[in-house]
Amino acid sequence: MNQREIELFGHIIDSLILPKTLDIIMDQGGDFKIIDLNVGKRKSDVSRAKIIVSADSPSLLNQILDELSEIGATISAIEEVELVASPNDKVAPDNFYSTTNHVTHILHNGNWLLVENIEMDCMIVIDIDENNNTKAYCKPIGRIKKGDLIVVGREGIRVTPPERPRGKQGVFEFMNSEVSSEKPLMSIIENIASEIKEIKSRGGKIAIVGGPAIVHTGSADLMAKMIKEGYIDVVFAGNALATHDIENALYGTSLGVCVKTGEVVSRGHTHHMRAINTINGSGSIKEAVVDGTLKNGIMYECIKNNVPFVLAGSIRDDGPLPDVITDVLEAQEMMREYSKDVDMVIMIATMLHSIATGNILPSRVKSVCVDINPATVTKLADRGSAQVLSVVTDIGAFLPTLYNELEK
Repeated sequence: MNQREIELFGHIIDSLILPKTLDIIMDQGGDFKIIDLNVGKRKSDVSRAKIIVSADSPSLLNQILDELSEIGATISAIEEVELVASPNDKVAPDNFYSTTNHVTHILHNGNWLLVENIEMDCMIVIDIDENNNTKAYCKPIGRIKKGDLIVVGREGIRVTPPERPRGKQGVFEFMNSEVSSEKPLMSIIENIASEIKEIKSRGGKIAIVGGPAIVHTGSADLMAKMIKEGYIDVVFAGNALATHDIENALYGTSLGVCVKTGEVVSRGHTHHMRAINTINGSGSIKEAVVDGTLKNGIMYECIKNNVPFVLAGSIRDDGPLPDVITDVLEAQEMMREYSKDVDMVIMIATMLHSIATGNILPSRVKSVCVDINPATVTKLADRGSAQVLSVVTDIGAFLPTLYNELEK
């Protein structure tokens, strides 16, 4: 009784999905029997496999099936999804299905429905309108309402992870971006620049998630140019990036250090607070641009070029600036809204904002994480953002090189 048949479909050999499936079964203490394996011989062919998964107990079997569903395995005997109404606001039914960030479909009333706005660690909710039209979409637990019809269990769910490209290996390669500072940096940046140009040529959108090190390393002018020249369509950051960018624009310093010379300026440690005070005097960053107080920098170019930004606050913020959203759930919702349309996200030198962004991105979005600390990009992958291309390098080297490649 403690066994189920699963199916794998696609380029399961090239993408290492088949061996990963067997590893998961054995690592979790289960057993398997391959009952059918059809390997595609040409690049256009797909492969198929049917595997009997067995375990010592129903709970262990369900645990293994949960792990396998995250890499795209589906249960052969397909049944309709089970729906249970939420008992209360912010409360999901027992045994609710927790989503991955991969393309997901559910079987409901004989139809496979695409789950809209997919992201990891959410519930799947079914909505039926007055015309009997049905849609399925992701909903974070904090937005669950009493009576919401929520998918429970694992029946009737099909997850499709991105596949590794066949033939020539691409720089954006799902589940194949090992973290290392010894990668060929120039060729990686050339590929990133090429991808940016391709996305912009077809009208796509690119977001940057930025930390204050962009300003500290003297790269704020380059990011401002990228915004002005149309490479960046939305900016996610915190109070620190905006504050030190404005400090740099007003005083030429970042954390009291002259950005051009690297020298500590007398009483410079007060500059970031003076910058906040100046913007408070104008009323907002936009008003500071309008009244002529703020004349250059990242935030200036965002305002002048109508590039939206979300500044999400934290407990350690000074001030903060009047534009900073101190309600993290409100900031999260704004980030979700802007993330829906982006084709690529570049995360630069900010661990917490990068992880927060990775949590709300579908795996189809090409993502780059750049940080001098390998732990930052490792944590992103550990939290489920397996599509992220990791670049371990200094920001002061990355942004100038990227900009030069974009200008070629």
